[in-house]
Amino acid sequence: MKNKGSKLTIFIIVAMVIGAVVGQLIFTGLPAIGSAQNPTGEINATYASYFKILTTIFLRLVQMIIAPLVITTLIVGIAKMGNLSAIGRVGGKSMLWFLTASLVSLLLGLVLVNYFEPGKGMNLGNMAANAKSVNELVEKTETFSFNHFIEHLFPKSLFQALAENEILQIVIFSLFFGVALASLGKTGESLVLALDKISKVILKMVGYVMNFAPFGVFGGITAIICTKGLGILTVYRDYLLSFYTGIFILWIILLLVGWFILKKRLFALINSIKNPMMVAFSTTSSEAVFPKLTEELENFGCKKNIVSFILPLGYSFNLDGSMMYMTFASIFIAQAYSIPLDIGTQLTMLLVLMLTSKGIAGVPRASLVVVAATCTMFKIPAEGIALILPIDHFCDMGRSMTNVLGNALATTAVSKWEGELLPEGVKEEE
Repeated sequence: MKNKGSKLTIFIIVAMVIGAVVGQLIFTGLPAIGSAQNPTGEINATYASYFKILTTIFLRLVQMIIAPLVITTLIVGIAKMGNLSAIGRVGGKSMLWFLTASLVSLLLGLVLVNYFEPGKGMNLGNMAANAKSVNELVEKTETFSFNHFIEHLFPKSLFQALAENEILQIVIFSLFFGVALASLGKTGESLVLALDKISKVILKMVGYVMNFAPFGVFGGITAIICTKGLGILTVYRDYLLSFYTGIFILWIILLLVGWFILKKRLFALINSIKNPMMVAFSTTSSEAVFPKLTEELENFGCKKNIVSFILPLGYSFNLDGSMMYMTFASIFIAQAYSIPLDIGTQLTMLLVLMLTSKGIAGVPRASLVVVAATCTMFKIPAEGIALILPIDHFCDMGRSMTNVLGNALATTAVSKWEGELLPEGVKEEE
């Protein structure tokens, strides 16, 4: 099993390298971008759409699994806990981790963007090129409010929530269903057993889907490079360097906390989740690895009822990489427009981001939607999003990978605090 996992890692890395090479060859080898025959790079965009099909297929296969996996594992996990006090205790510890990690991530982004000031001296002349994407993001912010967030928490239809992969709404339904099922005692045991068997079938499907991961990685990397070229990285060098410095520091903080809790088992955890992290990095989707991450955490020694309870919550409330990026991007835009923000205003912005970021799990370009909404709220031109759109994909790679690490650490930490983390090499009995 470990040998198979190592092979998959190698295939994913090879796919990334080949994708970058093929993308750059297409970018430089096709009719010149900017010529009369190809004024805006339509040929490259057409090629990109072909390669992106591979990524779309992979992500759709994963999304096909997420909703049934969440609903079956979470209901079973809650039912097996058996009582409300255990559910409340685990939920309380999880939320304490989520809120603390969110606050640290936001503060780190705030400190670094003020220290590096990557937005100063930014050229604002090329924003029209991304006008369409900016307009779409700004339109999304019009309905983005606290009331909308609260309404969005609760599903009006389970089937609609399942169809749209609304993880937070599925979690709410599953919490109610699981508690109700647990209260039935022996009467509900047959249903718990049936749902448990269904979840095992779905996890078996995960292995089949992950075999397609290298193709999805290749398609995604090729598509973005062949339209923008590797040269885009040098244009935004300062922005990317300062952002990834932040990601590096956030990793150090998370790993130090992980070492304090897990000791030497931290290395085994990193080894267990390396494939999910690589896939999240290369596809820019932490959602894409939810099923595989569930499986790896259980193999590591976390009990199924803990994993199935914490991980879905983490995907809505514990997006560490995205949290750091949102303060970073918001203040970067203010710097680009030379809009001064005193420390009080920046801290208020941080608190707003901490609240509003919890309601957009599953929304495409979720972090950018929140950034656009926050900029509007603080009288910063939302059009400034156009400045970061060209390289948002490359930033999304780092923040998606960090989200996976943060949720893996949260799950294992709460498992350890609950005394539910099995010794190394021991798996939970079926």
